[in-house]
Amino acid sequence: MALLNEAKGKKRQFFGTDGVRDIANQGMMTPDAAMRLGSAYAVFLMENGVERPKIAVGRDTRLSGEMLQSALMAGIASSGGDAVDLGVIPTPGVSSAALRGPFSGGAVVSASHNPAEYNGIKFLDGDGFKLTDDDEAGIEEIFLDDGRRRRAAPERIGTVRDGSEYRAGYVEGLGKLFRDIKDRSYPIVIDAANGAASSYVGPLFSEWSGGVTFMANDPDGTNINKNVGVTHIETLAAKVRETGAALGIAYDGDTDRVLMCDGKGCVLDGDIMLWVIGRWLASRGELGAGVVATVMSNMVLEDLLAQEGIKVFRCPVGDRYVLDTMKREGARIGGEQSGHIIALDYANTGDGLCSGILFLKAVGELGEDVSTLVDRFDRYPQVLRNMKVKDKNAVMSSPLVDAAAKEAERLLAGKGRMLLRPSGTEPLIRIFAESRDAELMNRAADIMEEAIGKVVNAQ
Repeated sequence: MALLNEAKGKKRQFFGTDGVRDIANQGMMTPDAAMRLGSAYAVFLMENGVERPKIAVGRDTRLSGEMLQSALMAGIASSGGDAVDLGVIPTPGVSSAALRGPFSGGAVVSASHNPAEYNGIKFLDGDGFKLTDDDEAGIEEIFLDDGRRRRAAPERIGTVRDGSEYRAGYVEGLGKLFRDIKDRSYPIVIDAANGAASSYVGPLFSEWSGGVTFMANDPDGTNINKNVGVTHIETLAAKVRETGAALGIAYDGDTDRVLMCDGKGCVLDGDIMLWVIGRWLASRGELGAGVVATVMSNMVLEDLLAQEGIKVFRCPVGDRYVLDTMKREGARIGGEQSGHIIALDYANTGDGLCSGILFLKAVGELGEDVSTLVDRFDRYPQVLRNMKVKDKNAVMSSPLVDAAAKEAERLLAGKGRMLLRPSGTEPLIRIFAESRDAELMNRAADIMEEAIGKVVNAQ
C-alpha cells in the first residue's frame, strides 16, 4: 500500500502513541495534571465495572518521576482507587505486576527514550496490555469533565501502599528465564541508559561467566538517555570495541526496547532480533502463525524467514499495532526495527530485558555466530525522507499525491515498495522507499517528494 494512515480510534487530544508526554512541570506534566489523570483513570475503571480499582504504579529514574508519581497516586486515591507504589521499575515490570497481581490496571511515569527534562504517563489494563485508543479517549473525556472526575467520600478514599514485592517478582521471573541460556562464556557489555534497568541488570547478569562490563547504570535523575542507551547506540559500540566484548546490549529509559551490537560495533536491530528469535521459536514449535513486523522492517526479513517457511505479517508503525496484528493473526512474536519486541508467551508488552534474554537463548540453542549476523542479513537499500507540511490530512488526501504514489508503485512493481505516512507526533509526511535497485528507489522517492512539494506550496 502506498498511502498509509495509522489505525484510528476516537480522536485524542493529549494521548500520543505512548501515553501523555510533556516537559516536566509544564503543560500535561504538572502535579495537578498528573493528579487529574490518576483520578480520571480510576473513574474510567469504575465506570467500566470495577467497584474499587487497584492500580500498580511505577516510574523510571527521572528527577521529576517521584513528584509526578506521588501526584498520580494521590489522584487515584482521591477518587476511591487503591494505588500500589512499585517505585523505579521497567515499564514491562509494571505490566507483569498488572497481569500477575490483584490489579485492575497499571500506570507508568516515564518518557521512555526522551531526554531527562521530559516525562510522561501511560496506562495499562488489568492484563498488562497498553490501553486502546478508544480507552485513552475515554480517560481524556473524564479528565476534562469535573463533574465525572469525582472525589470519594471520606470513608471511601483509597490507599497508597508499598509494592516492592512486585519488583522482586519481576526480577525472579527474568532470572528463571536467564538460567536457561545455553552459552554464557563470551564477554558482553550492558548499557542501562541510566534508566529503569539500572538497578536490575547487575543482579540479573551476575551469573554471566564470560564477564560483563556495565555502563550507564548510575542514574542521578538528569542523565537518563544522555548520550547512552538505544538512542545513542554508538556509545555502546565504542565500549564493545574498547573492551573486546563479543556483544553489547543497550536499553532505553523505561526498558521496553533493546538494541545490540556485535564485537565489531555493528548494530543488531529489531529486524535481526526478529529473524533470530523467530527461527528459534519456530524450532521449538512456539511461533504460532508467524512473525509480525511493521511496514518499516527491511524486505530481507521476509526473504530470510520465507526460506524457513515462516510468514511475516505487516502492520503500521507502533507497538500497539504490532500487538493488535499478533492477536489477530495468532503470531507469538512481533516487533519494530527500533528494538521494541513483544513475545507474548513471555510478556504482554515490549520488554527489553526479556527480549535480550530470549535473543541470548536463541543464539545459543541455534548455534548462531553473532559476528556473522549483520553480513548475512543482507538488507535492501532504503531511503526515508521527511517533508514538513502544514496540513498532513490535506497532503494524504490530495489527488496529485495519490497519482504520484501510483506512479511510484508502478516503477517499483516486483522490485521494491514505497510507503507514504504522516508522522503521529510532528508536522511531517514520511516518504519511505525500498529496493535492491538504489537508483530505482531514489527515483520513486523523488516522484513523491515533487508531488508533495507542489501540494505544500499551494497550501
